[in-house]
Amino acid sequence: MNKIFQPKFFTLLKQGFSRKQLTTDALSGIVVGIVALPLAIAFAAASGVTPDKGLITAVIAGFIISFLGGSRVQIGGPTGAFIIIVYSIVEQHGVQGLMISTVLAGMLLVLMGVLRLGNLLKYIPHPLIVGFTSGIALVIFSTQIRDALGMDIAKVPSAFIEKWSCYFQNLHTINPYAVGVTILTILIIVFSRRVVAKIPGSFLAIIFMTLATYFLELPVTTIETFFGEIPSTIEFSLPTIAWSSLPEYLEPALTIALLGAIESLLSAVVADGMISGNHRSNTELIAQGAANIVAPFFGGIPATGAIARTATNVKNGGRTPVAGIIHAIVLLIIMLFVGRWAKLIPMSCLAGVLIVVAYNMSEWRSFRSILKASFFDKLVLLATFFLTVIVDLVVAIEVGIVLSALLFMKRMTDIGVKLPNDIDNDVIDDYSQLPAGVNVYEISGPLFFASAKEYAEVIKSTGIKSDTLIIRMRHVPFIDSTGLKNFQDALEIVTQQKVRVILSGVNNEVMKQLDTHGVLQLLKPDSVFDSFEKALENAE
Repeated sequence: MNKIFQPKFFTLLKQGFSRKQLTTDALSGIVVGIVALPLAIAFAAASGVTPDKGLITAVIAGFIISFLGGSRVQIGGPTGAFIIIVYSIVEQHGVQGLMISTVLAGMLLVLMGVLRLGNLLKYIPHPLIVGFTSGIALVIFSTQIRDALGMDIAKVPSAFIEKWSCYFQNLHTINPYAVGVTILTILIIVFSRRVVAKIPGSFLAIIFMTLATYFLELPVTTIETFFGEIPSTIEFSLPTIAWSSLPEYLEPALTIALLGAIESLLSAVVADGMISGNHRSNTELIAQGAANIVAPFFGGIPATGAIARTATNVKNGGRTPVAGIIHAIVLLIIMLFVGRWAKLIPMSCLAGVLIVVAYNMSEWRSFRSILKASFFDKLVLLATFFLTVIVDLVVAIEVGIVLSALLFMKRMTDIGVKLPNDIDNDVIDDYSQLPAGVNVYEISGPLFFASAKEYAEVIKSTGIKSDTLIIRMRHVPFIDSTGLKNFQDALEIVTQQKVRVILSGVNNEVMKQLDTHGVLQLLKPDSVFDSFEKALENAE
């Protein structure tokens, strides 16, 4: 059990914190707390629950995830990915049903960690992740149209097509004041970073637009007119459980657990790349599970690792879980002493914040890049995207995983009947006489979603010990989008350390993919050779 659950906070506590690092972490935590404030309120409101539940989640779940988690810098709390899931659960089962589903999801996450399933999630292909993330972004955007335009619609349909049909039927109810608030909110968020880099644009936008709405008495819907008074206290409560209906909550619980696991570990991996660290996957899952078990009893909603807030933490110097703990404390103080003023925030302002969040989530650059990739990657991407938008997120992930496996078997079958690659057939396999500072790493087999992570880790660890790294790719028949992303990330880290990377034996198909996706641009000129012998001569 000790090897499964090893929180980073306690590991670092044994090593000791320097005063300088604690100060930096505390300042980073304050900044992240300010960033998290408008997002927590907006995510909760968009999910169909009162805004205070978002703050409670950020406080309690955020503290637990940092205190018990397997990442140095992970920031936890409510995220945009859960909006459509939470909204659907509340619509079908009510707030009590959401509470039960979240607790069950927390138990599943703990079980996943105990069973060491954290490492299995790295086998999820990159096109699948981009597909459902982009799909979620489009759904979030579509949920905000009513508030962004100030439409007079009592009940918006949950289905995507019916929702947009409803919007077009009610265009005559658009409130120009609400449209103005939404546009100004977006402009402040986008352009404020050029003037005030340290204070998040979403925070400035909410402060400015709330004051403008209050003093100018703009006729727009606010949190108070939509939700009523916002409690500034945290209370413990137990759900009323009808044990006979417990199976009804298993499917939404599985949805929360699956998405929470994927998003939290994806966020941890992104953070690893930013700080050159390594998170503990199973510990992180257990911490995420604990957070989702505890938070609902205080009024919280599902929580997971938040990529944007984690990145903000890293960029502001956060390097230990202390920053995440401080971020939770800052939010608690704001909630207790300033939270009652949040009722004045215009709903159209929150819609503007979430439209920017949806844009940042959309990963349109990655989406466009994958559309240039192989037919197999495009099929997985588009299938996952459209199923997420039109059907259901769980169905999208299930179909995406099965489709990825079937297409991979198809590609391997096609390769098996091809003639052997005639590139780089050198018999030089003795690396004992390499020149000083030169290392060789050979990738044996396809660079695809199941193997990409391991290859990338070895390339990074081998490369940073070298002056020149030769990567032999004579046995790489193909590379998919996940392989391209991991390979590119590894090369960026290695080349930043002033290591020269040379490729040898790259076949035409793989070369085309590397060139199309800009991977070759990371290398110096004349760094790709058709044989290992030529690569070695160049390295010498």
